[in-house]
Amino acid sequence: MSTVAKAISLLEMLGGGAPETALADLARSAGFDKATTRRLLVSLIAQGLVEQDETTRLYRLGAGITRLALMREAQFPFLRMAAPVIEALAAETGETVHLSEHSGRGLISVHVVESTKANRVSVPLGEVLPMHATASGIAFLAFTEERIRHAILAGPMPAFTPFTIGDATTLAEHVAAARARGHSTGTQGFEEGVISVAAPILGADGFAIGVIAIAAPHVRIRKGDVERYGASVIAAAREIGERLFGRLPGQKRA
Repeated sequence: MSTVAKAISLLEMLGGGAPETALADLARSAGFDKATTRRLLVSLIAQGLVEQDETTRLYRLGAGITRLALMREAQFPFLRMAAPVIEALAAETGETVHLSEHSGRGLISVHVVESTKANRVSVPLGEVLPMHATASGIAFLAFTEERIRHAILAGPMPAFTPFTIGDATTLAEHVAAARARGHSTGTQGFEEGVISVAAPILGADGFAIGVIAIAAPHVRIRKGDVERYGASVIAAAREIGERLFGRLPGQKRA
């Protein structure tokens, strides 16, 4: 693992657990020795990406993370353009709605509005969504470049539940169906008891840059809900794309 990769792994640990963490706990979780962990943290502190409390000596994410996020959002306002659409869809459906964006690390949840109902689906921010096991992943694969799709179809496809898609033929069929419909459905592939419906957000080149999805408990889904949610996520994804890039050539409103 490169030094940069090690440093990033520490940032992810600080962002995914308790607000503040001890050196020993970070080192143990990362699998690094304390000296390496401390050296990486000192470098991250120098860049403002990590802070250390002077009293407790615990480490936390620094304000530099926010600065980088704001710089990125200023150049590509994905969250700012998408957030109102996500919130409106969550209010319309009463279910959890989440936005994911594709990067070199995969499809990552970047914005979530959870249902206000007691029985609801929770989607952690920063979660990497497996392409073969989620409606979001299948929607993305249906509208991504061939090289990315082929890499996922080549496997591996780890099982998360008894319902997870585990072979290339079945996955390809789901991807083709999603492309034909404009949205995908996922039934308990990543988490038992959860049904999701998702649609891709297309970039200026016509390929998916991210996905918007509705996730609901299986027991609450009634006849016609999946089709209705499918139409809603398609419309929401199109609106986000138009906010970012304008209407794509040949794109028509539903």
